[in-house]
Amino acid sequence: MARAAVAGGGAGGAHWWLPWLGLCFWATGAAAARGTDNGETLPESIPSAPGTLPHFIEEPDDAYIIKSNPIALRCKARPAMQIFFKCNGEWVHQNEHVSEESLDESSGLKVREVFINVTRQQVEDFHGPEDYWCQCVAWSHLGTSKSRKASVRIAYLRKNFEQDPQGREVPIEGMIVLHCRPPEGVPAAEVEWLKNEEPIDSEQDENIDTRADHNLIIRQARLSDSGNYTCMAANIVAKRRSLSATVVVYVNGGWSSWTEWSACNVRCGRGWQKRSRTCTNPAPLNGGAFCEGMSVQKITCTSLCPVDGSWEVWSEWSVCSPECEHLRIRECTAPPPRNGGKFCEGLSQESENCTDGLCILDKKPLHEIKPQSIENASDIALYSGLGAAVVAVAVLVIGITLYRRSQSDYGVDVIDSSALTGGFQTFNFKTVRQGNSLLLNSSMQPDLTVSRTYSGPICLQDPLDKELMTESSLFNPLSDIKVKVQSSFMVSLGVSERAEYHGKNHSGTFPHGNNRSFSTMHPRNKTPYIQNLSSLPTRTELRTTGVFGHLGGRLVMPNTGVSLLIPHGAILEENSWEIYMSINQGEPSLQSDGSEVLLSPEVTCGPPDMIVTTPFALTIPHCADVSSEHWNIHLKKRTQQGKWEEVMSVEDESTSCYCLLDPFACHVLLDSFGTYALTGEPITDCAVKQLKVAVFGCMSCNSLDYNLRVYCVDNTPCAFQEVVSDERHQGGQLLEEPKLLHFKGNTFSLQISVLDIPPFLWRIKPFTACQEVPFSRVWCSNRQPLHCAFSLERYTPTTTQLSCKICIRQLKGHEQILQVQTSILESERETITFFAQEDSTFPAQTGPKAFKIPYSIRQRICATFDTPNAKGKDWQMLAQKNSINRNLSYFATQSSPSAVILNLWEARHQHDGDLDSLACALEEIGRTHTKLSNITESQLDEADFNYSRQNGL
Repeated sequence: MARAAVAGGGAGGAHWWLPWLGLCFWATGAAAARGTDNGETLPESIPSAPGTLPHFIEEPDDAYIIKSNPIALRCKARPAMQIFFKCNGEWVHQNEHVSEESLDESSGLKVREVFINVTRQQVEDFHGPEDYWCQCVAWSHLGTSKSRKASVRIAYLRKNFEQDPQGREVPIEGMIVLHCRPPEGVPAAEVEWLKNEEPIDSEQDENIDTRADHNLIIRQARLSDSGNYTCMAANIVAKRRSLSATVVVYVNGGWSSWTEWSACNVRCGRGWQKRSRTCTNPAPLNGGAFCEGMSVQKITCTSLCPVDGSWEVWSEWSVCSPECEHLRIRECTAPPPRNGGKFCEGLSQESENCTDGLCILDKKPLHEIKPQSIENASDIALYSGLGAAVVAVAVLVIGITLYRRSQSDYGVDVIDSSALTGGFQTFNFKTVRQGNSLLLNSSMQPDLTVSRTYSGPICLQDPLDKELMTESSLFNPLSDIKVKVQSSFMVSLGVSERAEYHGKNHSGTFPHGNNRSFSTMHPRNKTPYIQNLSSLPTRTELRTTGVFGHLGGRLVMPNTGVSLLIPHGAILEENSWEIYMSINQGEPSLQSDGSEVLLSPEVTCGPPDMIVTTPFALTIPHCADVSSEHWNIHLKKRTQQGKWEEVMSVEDESTSCYCLLDPFACHVLLDSFGTYALTGEPITDCAVKQLKVAVFGCMSCNSLDYNLRVYCVDNTPCAFQEVVSDERHQGGQLLEEPKLLHFKGNTFSLQISVLDIPPFLWRIKPFTACQEVPFSRVWCSNRQPLHCAFSLERYTPTTTQLSCKICIRQLKGHEQILQVQTSILESERETITFFAQEDSTFPAQTGPKAFKIPYSIRQRICATFDTPNAKGKDWQMLAQKNSINRNLSYFATQSSPSAVILNLWEARHQHDGDLDSLACALEEIGRTHTKLSNITESQLDEADFNYSRQNGL
């Protein structure tokens, strides 16, 4: 085959081979040069012998240049003597072509294949109205054929999405549309959706459509559709990920059906009935709205009161009958019995002799006749009287015998202490005839306090013939009544029926010089009592105030565990506010619904119209044994209308506030002031409330009596402070360090008993040393100080030492032992401290001295960690090192996440101020190598912040 040489855009001549026409001729270089000089290009067709035009077997395809790698364009045709590429209207130089020839075995025609390379530089240097393109031109004997134009473009994919998907909160069965516009790129990027890092296949789920302009459409949202969604864009160059969008499918609460109306709450008169429903059809989920409306409905009801019957007056006597009797009658109609009332008691008819004994029988006066029947009647009456007398004497003798035998078998108190090692057992009362091994002396070793779990039987009780024993201040509003005590039992002020008291003024000596009166219980009210608890009267609220400005500060309620931290800069410059904080010590306004339990005091901070620029930290103590497996704890706020609304669950994710639950307190970051409290809903029977148990003692008005009062209160400092305050007024003395009792929500009651009282020195009435408290009174105590009282009596005034054990335990639960060893004389008594005084010295601290971290150091920490870092050493790492691993989205919404994290650290460490631990955390992150605790005082002076040693610096 002949070859043609084509010059592309050069200055020299061009030579090519002409087709074979039966003879070959050579075109001189001069003619070619003339054609080139005249501006002529390669001919579109060459005269040829009869045959076929070239047919393209393979045409060049569109191609993309990736980075700096050239691309190859390929063209194949038959029959073809020559194939050349033309790019952007210009012929490509022959030297840039790579040509191959082959023979088509089926047709015998020659097949020619040509390659060229196109570089990135060639494409970038081309500036035309359209994309860079190339085309093949093939020659045969009959002429030329042209291939399709193939465009060549530089491939790329930009980094930023034109539109990232946005998070959504949608109700269940609602439509979800997530928009995604991928980054600009050549070729156009293909979009793929990920849910929780797993690809979404819309073909397998008919509820999901990803075909509409790269958007993700979920037609009917399901709970399983909640998650993090990411848009993935990819082409031949790179892949790009959008920001993740969080989709939350929530369920709004729905009411269940109403229950049946309850029975009328009164048996007689006007009362009420109620019915209830629960927000469980369905229950709110994932932040869904709680049901609107009332959960309880009440209506009035009237029950007809039973009316007992009463007799009318007797009728006139009837005419005397032949039997010498006349009658009179009466009817039970004044009024008749109605509505189940009792019928009249007594006879409705009377008869008597109407002749004064002169009635004639067998023609003789009646008084002269002595019939046998009358004599027999007299004998029967005589013998009946004698028989009754004999029986009465026998019963008396038997009773005295049994009483003496019981006195010989039983002593004056419980001396069996097996409850300490084997649970509560049946009491064994014995008379001690020999020396007493329990007499107090300086060498006696106290028993070790132990804690165990028991499931033994309830100890026996006999509350008969008990008389009321308590200090007068325990009976509110009966504050001026004193009750003389010979034995002890629990008294509930919540019952509607109380014993009648008849005041009888006596003078007596009471602690702190208080003269009070006392009275005894009316005899007819000495009935058996079920063990109850007495509620102490308390103050309505504790309150403290302080004036704060731009520098912030800390407001502390002494000895309550409640504090308020106002960060630096939370109050605008040149402004100052008088901020107050109070604790409700009256009846809680938060009424628990169902199984919900109040776990903290109701804390109010204000003023409510104050606006802060950064969240403040409120610390509230609680009494729950924290465990997400057993408790569902909520933060609630009281509205202006007095209703309580849930702010958030402690385990929820929220950007409005933040709750950090420590073992004994909850630290809350808030933007608004108000009244807050913590409530808990037990999930299982293993949910535990922490109770503080303590025993106080004082002398009673009777010089031989000594009173023990055992308290079981919620383990919060403010609850115990109420007990301490009231005992101070009564002259009570703390006899043993308070201890913690883990009280389970398993519906089992609490038992309190006095054990190991020294016989012949002290005594307590039999069957009164053990008392039982119902589960509901302890579990739902609502922080009211609950106590039971025991009265011990000395045999002689010379006994001044008391030693005994107080056992407090829950059936099938935890147990605590309080060892009492004290002198009943104030001069010899050892004082036990109620509270540590560290937080009562400075209720309000303002400015830099209120904070543990110097302000200059704090600024450097915030400047360092607020800046994003590719290695992860930012505020999220700071939060992790301070055990803040949940709800990080809250901090992400703050202008300075590090500052808010440090505020939370300040709230948690207000007592210890452990700057070493914070410095170690910073060193572990690798962002600082200087311990905060080693900052010299000169450095602090330069920063204009002076700190006292007691603040931890």
